[in-house]
Amino acid sequence: MVEPILDALADETRRRVVEELGRGPRRPGELAVALGASPPALSRHLRVLLQAGVVADERLAEDARARVFRLRPESLVALRAWLDQLQAHWDEQLGSFKAHAERRKR
Repeated sequence: MVEPILDALADETRRRVVEELGRGPRRPGELAVALGASPPALSRHLRVLLQAGVVADERLAEDARARVFRLRPESLVALRAWLDQLQAHWDEQLGSFKAHAERRKR
């Protein structure tokens, strides 16, 4: 199910969050500073990414109030699989069109 992932990634700020988390797990405050976003705004973006399954959050053992966010690569694997199917479909369609055009050319 890629629709929630695509919906979540449609927003530029959320894509930037994903890029930042691609460098490693981060606390929300660190993400807010890196993106130049207010903590409440970033919190809303993180909630959308959590609900879509793009990110996960963890509580730190040393401080249960602190959260760290990380990417969930398996969600991006599902997106990649969908894109691969789409690519295969278009490769097949374009291959058929090419064969048709070559037959007509003769």
